[in-house]
Amino acid sequence: MGDTQLQMRKLWEPSDPESTLARKFMKEANRKRNRDMQTWEDLHAFSVNHISEFWEEVFQQYPLIHSGSYQRVVDENARMDSVPAWFEGVKINFAENVLYWADPKDPSKATTERKRDGAIACTEVREGCTEIRHCSWKELREHVGLLANAMRAHGVRKGDRIAIVASNSIDTLVVFYAATALGGVFSSSSTDMGTKGVLDRLRQTKPKYIFADDWAVYNGKTVDLRPKMVEIQAGMKGIKELEGLVSMPRWQHKPEDISNVPKCETLANFLRSAKGDNTLRFERIDFRDPFIIVYSSGTTGMPKCIVHSAGGVLINSKKDANLHRDALASDPEESCTLQYTTTGWIMYLTSCMTNLHGARTILYDGSPFQPDLTSFIKLVGDQKVTDLGISPRYMQTLATAKPPIVPRDVTDLSNLKRVTSTGMVLSEAQFEWFYDEAFPPHVQLGNISGGTDIAACFIMDTSMKPLYCGGTMTPSLGMKVEVYDQEIEGGRGVKGRPVPVGESGELVCTRAFPTMPVYLWDDPQGEKYFSAYFARFDNVWTHGDFISVHPQNGQVYMHGRADGVLNPSGVRFGSAEIYNVLDNHFGEDVQDSVCVGQRRPQDMDESVMLFLLMKPGKKFTQDLVRRVKDAIARDAGRRCVPAYVFETPEIPTTINLKKVELPVKQIVSGKTIKASDTLANKDCLKFYYQFAKVEDLVQPKSKL
Repeated sequence: MGDTQLQMRKLWEPSDPESTLARKFMKEANRKRNRDMQTWEDLHAFSVNHISEFWEEVFQQYPLIHSGSYQRVVDENARMDSVPAWFEGVKINFAENVLYWADPKDPSKATTERKRDGAIACTEVREGCTEIRHCSWKELREHVGLLANAMRAHGVRKGDRIAIVASNSIDTLVVFYAATALGGVFSSSSTDMGTKGVLDRLRQTKPKYIFADDWAVYNGKTVDLRPKMVEIQAGMKGIKELEGLVSMPRWQHKPEDISNVPKCETLANFLRSAKGDNTLRFERIDFRDPFIIVYSSGTTGMPKCIVHSAGGVLINSKKDANLHRDALASDPEESCTLQYTTTGWIMYLTSCMTNLHGARTILYDGSPFQPDLTSFIKLVGDQKVTDLGISPRYMQTLATAKPPIVPRDVTDLSNLKRVTSTGMVLSEAQFEWFYDEAFPPHVQLGNISGGTDIAACFIMDTSMKPLYCGGTMTPSLGMKVEVYDQEIEGGRGVKGRPVPVGESGELVCTRAFPTMPVYLWDDPQGEKYFSAYFARFDNVWTHGDFISVHPQNGQVYMHGRADGVLNPSGVRFGSAEIYNVLDNHFGEDVQDSVCVGQRRPQDMDESVMLFLLMKPGKKFTQDLVRRVKDAIARDAGRRCVPAYVFETPEIPTTINLKKVELPVKQIVSGKTIKASDTLANKDCLKFYYQFAKVEDLVQPKSKL
């Protein structure tokens, strides 16, 4: 299907766009700033062409709890790749803003208005929905205060890193808020991540304490995590910053014996140092100071440790929730978000940000398909969820079940306002299934894209425009998204070239925005940062997505990733994580490899293909395939195991001997490409075309 031939079927439209918060925001900005904004497009143009005025207006109309003042919002004359500072002079605390509300008369003070003590702040739900635990705002504040004071007694100070290897639970949320209350920096890894993957992250960021669950539950199985805790502790040997591990009981009534885990204490013992003091005290930090470290997928080697600022994430969340989604248009106690995520994904931060707006967040731990395919969607109805976050894979599973699961027939979805989908491309067939068969017509489907690198969305939904099949409604406010010609190889100082509207190209952002990472960890000269985001085109952020903009409806259409991030079933990981396993365990047999994702037009999901180039004299055998898969499962996690492993006679490289993945990915996904002259061995690409019909090639013993 050509870029300009995309379907234009209208699937949803807002009932009253004139009553939205975005419309009220425009009217106030028009009055104060002598503007004449009337449409969403006017507002977006204002947000990217007058960035200081726009972000100041967000700061004033939706105030954060803060102290201090600023002389300017941002230096608009600074180069984007200099990572300009925002709101210099303003001091802020992430946890304070999440747990309280800014006093409208004096934003330096906090109030419990709209976050009333008795209202529910968060709900923890275990797999199968058999255990549900509620926590009120009062209880959440007390829990955070007690743990923060215990951390303080253990010497945790501003800038110290606190890490978790834990499930999506109330206890994990409390660790997050407590660490940031002290001005600390939080990072999270999920319990299903391989030990090596965890250590690749934590050995770089050097946390002071690691909080870890003692058990995990997934897909009907329980896993004792104490052996992993021992491995993590051993793997952190030599990291002098680490004071110890804290074991969190996954079963509240039964903390496990951790006497065999070195340098580890129970959460109950750790809390004793607070001496019962649950008074909240917040350390306000500079607007651009770090509060969280998130991790890239490891596409180009070790995972990048991406440091985000408290102020940038807070103000962007205010913008998204109110101007895109009308968060404050109703009573917060009537709003409830359920985002299906692990703690190792950026969407965990999204789940936590729900509390910023006074709404309840549901923390779901485990498989959404246990004990059956209807249990998770029943939870949505039972808990009166208003905002549901899922993935295309979840929708695919419901649609292809025998018989298909129809959510609107399973439960009452009258409270549901919006379903957001991210993690992989949402097909047009899934858009149509959503409205024609699955969900009530009033529900807005938000196909969003952004990610870990920006802790935000580049493209997302809005309450002011209609939704057309297959697309994402709009670039985010404040994000000057453009489409650049992918045929330009790029390099330091090379200018990019926009493509005509309707043609596909690279997603770039050409103006600074508040959630640009403040830096990458252990990158004092900023070279890793520059190489990751600014090396392709001069002074613009290159994100690695292929997109096009529809010439009639203005929606953005996603065509997949431009880099080596692998994404089967919405589980994102980097090809380098696979390469690291091969290098560590198979160096005597495997000379080189290339690992790519296959997703053809007919595929509802991505499959991972691994091609091995054997060393001279070494044979490719099914025993080798088995050992490779076992090693990947052990070191990187079972969800990272490739669906297919094949032998290849040659790996494509550039003239500079850089391994090239994208052409292989495009070819096995059914595309015919023109090989770039930058390839040293472009004829080798002919070998990979046969795998576009992998079903004709694969034998039962070759497939997972």
